[in-house]
Amino acid sequence: MMQAALRFIDNIPEAFLEARRPRLWLSLLCLLLWLPGFFNIPAGDRDEARFAQASRQMVVSGDYVRIMVGDEERNKKPVGIHWAQAASVHLAEALHLGTRDDIWPYRVPGLIGAWLAVLATFHWGRALVGRRAAMLAGTLLASCLVLIVETHIAKTDAALLATVAGMMGLFARLYLAPGTFTNGQALAFWAMMGASVLLKGPIGPMVVLLTGISLAIADRRAPWFRGLRLHWGLPLVLLICLPWLVAIGIATDGRFFSQAVGGDMLGKVGNGDEKHWGPPGYYLLTFGIAAFPGAFLVLRSLPTAWSNRLQPSTRFLLAWIIPTWLVFEAVATKLPHYTLPTYPALMLLAGAWAMDPLRRPAPRWLAGIGWFFLFLVPIGLAIGAVVLPHLADNRADWWALLAIPFAALPIWGAVRAMRAGHPSRAGILAAILTIPLTGFALQHTIPSLRAPWLSPRIATLLSEVAPGVPYDHVGLVGYQEASMLFATSGDLQFLDNAPAAADFLAEAPGRVAVVGSRSEAAFQRRVAELGLKLTVLGETDGFVYTRGRMLGITIYKRAD
Repeated sequence: MMQAALRFIDNIPEAFLEARRPRLWLSLLCLLLWLPGFFNIPAGDRDEARFAQASRQMVVSGDYVRIMVGDEERNKKPVGIHWAQAASVHLAEALHLGTRDDIWPYRVPGLIGAWLAVLATFHWGRALVGRRAAMLAGTLLASCLVLIVETHIAKTDAALLATVAGMMGLFARLYLAPGTFTNGQALAFWAMMGASVLLKGPIGPMVVLLTGISLAIADRRAPWFRGLRLHWGLPLVLLICLPWLVAIGIATDGRFFSQAVGGDMLGKVGNGDEKHWGPPGYYLLTFGIAAFPGAFLVLRSLPTAWSNRLQPSTRFLLAWIIPTWLVFEAVATKLPHYTLPTYPALMLLAGAWAMDPLRRPAPRWLAGIGWFFLFLVPIGLAIGAVVLPHLADNRADWWALLAIPFAALPIWGAVRAMRAGHPSRAGILAAILTIPLTGFALQHTIPSLRAPWLSPRIATLLSEVAPGVPYDHVGLVGYQEASMLFATSGDLQFLDNAPAAADFLAEAPGRVAVVGSRSEAAFQRRVAELGLKLTVLGETDGFVYTRGRMLGITIYKRAD
């Protein structure tokens, strides 16, 4: 029985690589990796709740130009992801599958974007590295830990990856065979660039531009340049983007551009925006975690890729990766997903190396780093699954012990295949055998935690203790995360300070104040000054993970 099971597992990689319908199998893999937790992890702070709330306000108000979170303009990112999320919500409601108050419809555009990126990596990667290597690259990209996380967060980066993978795939075809690039392919290239700009401004075009400059310098010529059809391609991008850019400029009196460019974009270059600072080399140090499980193959492939840099396909992939990576290393604000636009190229390099029968072994120190992260990440996830319920909720979760054997699966599969001299099989097995571990963490561990999901619990408590009070009669101080707006339909009022919360209660009867424990003392002093008599409706507490601290919450109402 054991031998039969081992033979079955050993045959999985070859069957996967030789599948007659590769896109179908890649799509199934994506669903198995990404759907756990997709529907039942609550809206997270801060970006996800902000994006989702802004999109919901578009759906409610019918204003698809301005981007608002509560009463404040959110002039940071373009509108593309909000349009996609609003469309997803409308479709979910039309089909009676969900409502605008559910978080999962807002995650759908990111999930679709990630799926399209995986398919694009396979589709256009075939011309660069061959069919089997491109299939392996798509598998490794789908299973990347950072992409799994991004599919569970309702924001721009997974959708952006689809446009980048598509643009760069077409650019690769143009680079390898300039004379065969058709008008239809050029049209698709520029249309994707326009979509990329509407999703995240200059990031997509930056990747293309840096790649093109690098190739032109390395080759000392650019025969592919005419094939881009810039004379009508750039006007097409403007045609896609300009209507909204003009509309938002008028609607905000130009504030969008000054805040998005001068505040958000340039602020990230020189300073660590929202405390997300990192030193140069941050992405190299965290790559083994972000790109797990495929990082161990990517690291092994890099010396060979550099040795083969004169080969057109390898040169293109290196030109895609290196300048963009260096730009993100130089920018002060750093988050693990920022380098995601380079991941399709990195996985294609790994696929090419793993499929090369004449591949050169990687230096032992580099292979050792790959093994280190291949062991570290699943062990860390298993420990987290066991320990988090104790740390967050002071409870034991015996189901969490399942994470231990789940963590052993990708390690065992990769080690077994690498010992047999089959790195391609190691990559496939590591990706597939990661499913139980990440699925358990996303479907069970994270949603079952109590302490981090404070906003939904406050909203539930409000509905229980103040059932008839509309949310615009509820003021909040001491805890003002965007997830509270999403949990309360966006009508709850954020108050400036603790005394303002007491004044808010004094202004009219029937109002409710939600007060964080750090604001409690100042709130009570102002209550005493006003001579208010209050009733405590309810209390709860939780862990504010964006600030790294516990917080108590008390809900008050005037006694008269």
